[in-house]
Amino acid sequence: MKFTELLTPQTIRQGMISSSKKRVFESIARIVEEQLQMENGEQCCFDCLFNREKLGNSGLGGGVAMPKGRLPQGTKSVGVFIQLETPIDYDAADKRDVDLIFAVLIPENMCGDYVRCLPTLAEHLTDKSLCKQLRAAKSADEIWQIFLHYDQCEVVQVEPAETETSISMQGGSEE
Repeated sequence: MKFTELLTPQTIRQGMISSSKKRVFESIARIVEEQLQMENGEQCCFDCLFNREKLGNSGLGGGVAMPKGRLPQGTKSVGVFIQLETPIDYDAADKRDVDLIFAVLIPENMCGDYVRCLPTLAEHLTDKSLCKQLRAAKSADEIWQIFLHYDQCEVVQVEPAETETSISMQGGSEE
């Protein structure tokens, strides 16, 4: 799964000011509600994020967090990326304040499709080079371009590996 399959330029915020994790979740809920236009969408999204966070902190380390939530209805998953102007206390395991947040909200009936993708996204989000670029970005459009470029580079890196694997497997079966 690519970042740009979940994000849109409209769901990216750069230099956002927030005082707490709760305020960030409220902002994410507003952004998601604008995209999905659900009845009671903002409160529903906030509750999904907040209740999931109670089960376990979504901090990934290195100043990055990936909160997730299950939407009770819908046919479309939504990603929201926020670059905070000033890091906030997030109760992360590494005790580091968080300034990069990638939230994912998935309709409940589609969660099975995303279970295997989320750990890979989390791994990509902790890539030091990607984080450095995201922190240096000066606009939401620049962040979108960073994610587009990262997704394109990941495709290029994955394809040759798959080709090599299938070739080596064929060679191994002939012996």
